[in-house]
Amino acid sequence: MLPYQDPDRPVDARVHDLVGRMTLPEKAGLLCHTPVAVSPDGDLVEQSHGPLPVAPTTHAVEDLHLRCLSLMAPVSARQLARWHNRVQALAARSRLGIPVLVSSDPRHSANANPLTSVPSGNCSRWPEPLGLGALGDERLVRRFASVVRAEYAAVGIRLALHPMADLATEPRWCRVSGTFGADPALVGRLAGAYVEGLQGPYLGPASVAAMVKHWPGAGPQAGGEDAHFPSGQDQVYPAGRYEQHRAQFGPALRAGAAAVMPYYGRPVGVRGLREVGFAFDPEVIAGQLRGGEGFDGLVCTDFGLLTDSVLPDGSVWPARAWGLTHLDRTERARQLIEAGVDQFGGEWCPEVVVELVTSGRVSEVRVDDSVRRVLTLMFRLGLFENRYVDEDRAAAIVGQADFVAEGKAAQRQSMVLLTNNGVLPLATGVRLYVEGIDPTVAARYASVVDSPADADVALVRITTPHEPRQRLPEAFFHQGRLDLPDEQLDHLLRLAATVPTVIDIFLERPAVVPELAEHAAGLLGDFGAEDEAVLDVVFGHARPGGRLPFELPSSMAAVAAHPEDLPCGTENPTFPLGHAVPAGDWIPRVTESKG
Repeated sequence: MLPYQDPDRPVDARVHDLVGRMTLPEKAGLLCHTPVAVSPDGDLVEQSHGPLPVAPTTHAVEDLHLRCLSLMAPVSARQLARWHNRVQALAARSRLGIPVLVSSDPRHSANANPLTSVPSGNCSRWPEPLGLGALGDERLVRRFASVVRAEYAAVGIRLALHPMADLATEPRWCRVSGTFGADPALVGRLAGAYVEGLQGPYLGPASVAAMVKHWPGAGPQAGGEDAHFPSGQDQVYPAGRYEQHRAQFGPALRAGAAAVMPYYGRPVGVRGLREVGFAFDPEVIAGQLRGGEGFDGLVCTDFGLLTDSVLPDGSVWPARAWGLTHLDRTERARQLIEAGVDQFGGEWCPEVVVELVTSGRVSEVRVDDSVRRVLTLMFRLGLFENRYVDEDRAAAIVGQADFVAEGKAAQRQSMVLLTNNGVLPLATGVRLYVEGIDPTVAARYASVVDSPADADVALVRITTPHEPRQRLPEAFFHQGRLDLPDEQLDHLLRLAATVPTVIDIFLERPAVVPELAEHAAGLLGDFGAEDEAVLDVVFGHARPGGRLPFELPSSMAAVAAHPEDLPCGTENPTFPLGHAVPAGDWIPRVTESKG
């Protein structure tokens, strides 16, 4: 047994011994955090087939010495576990046997954007983090995160690329649904509770490590455009709230978050900061994060700061090196390393690190600092002793009945009752016209009719409006306007004039719907709920217990006039932060339909 393989030795000593045995290419491989895919039967994928490029897995592990792999796959728990064991066996055959650390974006909600989340597959389905923000319950957040930990660990995912501690101050921003909302008194506390639930009382073999993002606070995107794209590269602070955004990360860091991901955006007009992507600025990483917060864990960039991506249609998605796009990727990498970054997210180009060291532009001693941080995390998670998972156990744990039941309950409880003119909860005897909801599910609650003219009440589900973007990958992101298109609004108002109409809105962003607030018989908001969950609430089988985690603006003019970095405060909002109509006597009702 070599010294680094001895589990009885202190972690620092094991790391020191292993680093001393590694070649420069092996070290460089640990500085890349690489997206990979899984075939439907759990095999390794060696060629990109989807809308986004992924690394060929065998080449990445065997030839490039990569050991941090981000899993971009919604396959079943058994197939994930099978893939995990295969890739760990591949790594075990290497010269030093360094295991693989597998990470993942969120997998437990309705969000299907492959650049920010993974479809839930077998995992229990919960509301978006916004729904947890609507409930504001730290205990529930810890419980949710502990469920994530159990389901992730069962399939071998040991690093969560979440939570988001971002303050949702710009209503048009497409990432609002992944935040806990816009309340600066709540967001940081919930992010800290999330880290506690993921990692447990200490970072160890029973933990899933948390990578809190997006330091020092995404959200104040100029015009609401997202920094994945050139149109959204700027973050602006017209209300001077940079420090308020940064402060949201304090509870997560104090809870011991293992890793931090800085955002793409470049701050405009912030004293002391360069107008370049946050990860490139030594003041933001080495100064404020490592020095100011005392953070000595892993810092991994958001994905794709070095290399342009060639998409299946031949178009190029430029690397998100905002403010430094004129530099080649080697110089970008040098500036990231010098800023205090440890890993390049979304990259599989370790040769860049080798070139920097051999040319004398970066010292190997500096590379060793980052290698130590990666290896320390692996040792603390127990990966060197227990790298494999049990396929049968994975299939039994992921999506187990109590996890699913808790997620369903949270979907219902987090819903917000925005208005009610007395029609809610609906009676089980009504004749019901539905839109945007599965009529076969609705038929379990009421007599479903085909025409609003034959109905006692209508129930409509809609989503927060957005402006569709025509090309991938931007088409995955819901950005832009928040008000309903004229044709949709006219239809809903005509329906409400014909029959009492209850409308449920999936509030993935703050919808601008003052007309619905005025004319709907009842208005609810959900944060990623299944049809059954909405129907349970509408018919009184479950009580809506959420409060708005942001305000709902009254107009797009009010949104445009609002400072991007200011929590709430739009002019004359339709509903303020924290709004909810009390759901008092919320029990099932029975009445006879009109004859």
